[in-house]
Amino acid sequence: MATRRSLHFVPGGNERMLAKALATNADSVVLDLEDAVTPQRKGQVRETVARWLAEVDFCGKEKTVRVNPLDTPWGHADLVRTMAAPPDAYLIPKPETLEGLEVIDAQLLQLERRFGHARRRVRLIPIVETPLGALNAATFARCPRVDALTWGAEDLAASLGAPGNRDASGRYLPVYEHCRAQTLLCAATAGIQAIDTVTVDFRDDDGLQRDCECAASLGFTGKLSIHPNQIDAINAAFTPSTEQVAEARALVAAFEEAQAAGRMAFAFKGQMVDAPHLNRAKALLRRAAAVAPGISIIGP
Repeated sequence: MATRRSLHFVPGGNERMLAKALATNADSVVLDLEDAVTPQRKGQVRETVARWLAEVDFCGKEKTVRVNPLDTPWGHADLVRTMAAPPDAYLIPKPETLEGLEVIDAQLLQLERRFGHARRRVRLIPIVETPLGALNAATFARCPRVDALTWGAEDLAASLGAPGNRDASGRYLPVYEHCRAQTLLCAATAGIQAIDTVTVDFRDDDGLQRDCECAASLGFTGKLSIHPNQIDAINAAFTPSTEQVAEARALVAAFEEAQAAGRMAFAFKGQMVDAPHLNRAKALLRRAAAVAPGISIIGP
């Protein structure tokens, strides 16, 4: 699975914003063919994005394309044109059933054969953002290309006919918290990455920080971004700190000593710990090794 803390949207066809994105620390650049492009420009922008995929140096960043839904006039052509020089992943908007993702998988298999690409190298990231999609999200990872799930509060609000998705304090209203939790639980059940949605107000640094801290504490390991200024804060929130790494290393070492003595439950820094704590510490160390190679995870 790719290391994705920050997945940054770039409007398809906007050369200036692409250049800005490539100069950031974003882990993944999402070339947007859907919401950022007017219907009149879909074909023209698709050609530009296909050229970017073939010619632009993405500086080691994951190349992701958000296509239009396949039930629109543009979705199938998005896949055909961008698979000549394929991205690393497709962000799939508004999926509602496993069968819909399987249709995409079948089309990509045909295109991989046509263009001579490795079978199923390209991954899928469904965006849970409709009522039916939220109800069916647990099935999405059965599609073998799916290696992450994310969700969309703005489109979900539009699907529900709601005027907004947060209360006066800035917290998500219950149905959106439910969709967020559903996305996380479904991803965890399938053993794939859970990615939090965008923070729309890119001028609200405090709100972004709260969203990041909440998502990270819940178990999300990445977040979508819509402005370059959000990227570093997102990366920091989803990168284990030196203190967290040291704590996890110490806990793993303590478990090794306890297991040698025949124990799997013992007191560690004033609390009882057992197997779930060990598994959580190991997961944090794996994540630290993936996203912050400068942090040592070996030794005392």
